[in-house]
Amino acid sequence: MTAVPWPDHLLSLEEFTALPEDTSRRYEVLEGVLIVSPRPVGLHSRVAKQLALHLDEQLSPEWEAAIEMDLVLRPGFPLGVRVPDVVVTRSELIDQSAPRLYPEDVLIAVEVISPGSRMTDTVLKPVEYAEAGIPHYWVVDLEPPVSLTAYHLIEEFGAYQEAPAVTGEFLTSEPFSLRIDLDAVTSRRR
Repeated sequence: MTAVPWPDHLLSLEEFTALPEDTSRRYEVLEGVLIVSPRPVGLHSRVAKQLALHLDEQLSPEWEAAIEMDLVLRPGFPLGVRVPDVVVTRSELIDQSAPRLYPEDVLIAVEVISPGSRMTDTVLKPVEYAEAGIPHYWVVDLEPPVSLTAYHLIEEFGAYQEAPAVTGEFLTSEPFSLRIDLDAVTSRRR
């Protein structure tokens, strides 16, 4: 097995895009630094998939939920790329097989907390996503009872307003009228 040389400098978008494809890990970039973490597995994957399906059932045809797409938060220097568990984006971008998304393409970004991601998902990403101008950010916490915390961008402040965590059923009218049964997204398919 030949080792792939790892970057010893802050990455550009071109360098990040040129990295060898590796579906065994998740690659993100924080201020130009490559961050490598395990791919989501088990319950985490189920929740992301089920949440995307629940959203798709309720979204109008011009919007679609997608799983694990590269989101370029900052294309310049220093580069910022995240891979949200679920995003709500325009269907035309999915039709076009867009290789990556940009903040203006994303209406809702969703992260499911994994072991080792709590601080990133609840402290770092709300700041990053708000600074990028993503209107809505949701965090699903799988610690019982399963909860969803919604963040709404207050544009004049460039920061999110955090709503209290919700268990059981999440209802919202922003950005659309949506209902998410949190117990259903964690349960086995019927």
